[in-house]
Amino acid sequence: MTPILSGIAVRHLLARKRQTLISLLGIVLGTAFFLGISAMMQGSEADFIHRLIDNSPHITIEDEYRNPHLQPIAQLNPGAVIQMHRVKPETETRGIRHFEQALDYLRSLPGVKASPVLQGQGLMSFAGKDEALSLNGMVPKDIDQVSTIGNYMSDGTIRDLEDNPEGVIIGSELARVLSLERGESITISATTGQTHSFKIVGIFHTGRAAFDEGQVFLALKRVQALLDRPNRANEIIVKLNDPYAARDLASRIEARLQYKSVSWQEASEDIMSTLELRNIIMYSVVSAVLLVAAFGIYNVISTVVMEKQRDIAILKSMGFHARDIQLVFLTEGVLLGVLGCALGLPLGTAIMYGLGLLHFKFPGTTQLTPMPIDWGWRQFAIAALFALIAAIGAAWLPARKASRVKPVDILRGAGA
Repeated sequence: MTPILSGIAVRHLLARKRQTLISLLGIVLGTAFFLGISAMMQGSEADFIHRLIDNSPHITIEDEYRNPHLQPIAQLNPGAVIQMHRVKPETETRGIRHFEQALDYLRSLPGVKASPVLQGQGLMSFAGKDEALSLNGMVPKDIDQVSTIGNYMSDGTIRDLEDNPEGVIIGSELARVLSLERGESITISATTGQTHSFKIVGIFHTGRAAFDEGQVFLALKRVQALLDRPNRANEIIVKLNDPYAARDLASRIEARLQYKSVSWQEASEDIMSTLELRNIIMYSVVSAVLLVAAFGIYNVISTVVMEKQRDIAILKSMGFHARDIQLVFLTEGVLLGVLGCALGLPLGTAIMYGLGLLHFKFPGTTQLTPMPIDWGWRQFAIAALFALIAAIGAAWLPARKASRVKPVDILRGAGA
């Protein structure tokens, strides 16, 4: 690009200052809103996945099988057409058999942490009031490695269960509803009819009212006794150093242990698909803003081409090639795109900062949540790239038309 061609492009834009300013403003606003909206949407997605990965097991090994076991008659006659009716499974104590050996295998894998959990239903009685609870039996010394519940402790710690095996950790909402405090005792009854008194050794607060009211955490052996499931765990929760390797590792674990192993990606597949669809819709809508702005550039450059046809003919007669003429008008689009990005990105940054100051209180929570914003460089790069593509695309058609101007026809018409 020679200084002569760039100088011509600049003079063309300055010749129509008002129209050029309006087109430039369209690119600036389009870039700013594109950046602000995409950063907000990507931030909310990243925040959701972060919460999902942090607050949920990366892999959950359940006490069931993905596919039912073949009946002996089907094993003996694999190719036959067989009908079986009223097949009743053998009554057994539910749970993962020999879960200690399974834990030894899991802990031998690099970057893997695992802990057993026994979950069940219970009823808590206190001062004449009954409350349905979800019981979570765990190993206190292991749970910090695979769960984030320790981060939400508002009174006491998870390790207090080690010092007091007869203890229980309850949620802040349950403590508020029943006016409970740390150090008090409560009675929990299981569906088996077993009843036991526990001392409150800790209180947690996640901000999710339903979770804080309905979940309690106890030592694994105490829940095994309450549910009459000795030496049983119905889940093994697994955390990985690389959460995105969960799907492949879950397949390997299931092939080895036979128990159903569900990765966080599989458990949230419908949600992940919804997020992908949301991104497509978001980028389509936001790109439309830049598309509208691109029409302003197209209008300006098209008008310049119409007005400067005689000048184009003279330039061609002086020895300028068609590609030189095309380059002049493409340069005009590039200049508007670059200048629009230079002004639009700071404005978009200000919009992102303003959105980050907003706080919301969502249903089911008891605390304010800030608007998540993605400040990664990719958002800025995508916004700038879309703006440049829109500007260059809008300039290409008029530039192509200008390069096809025939000097003889134009100058002959002017002479006539």
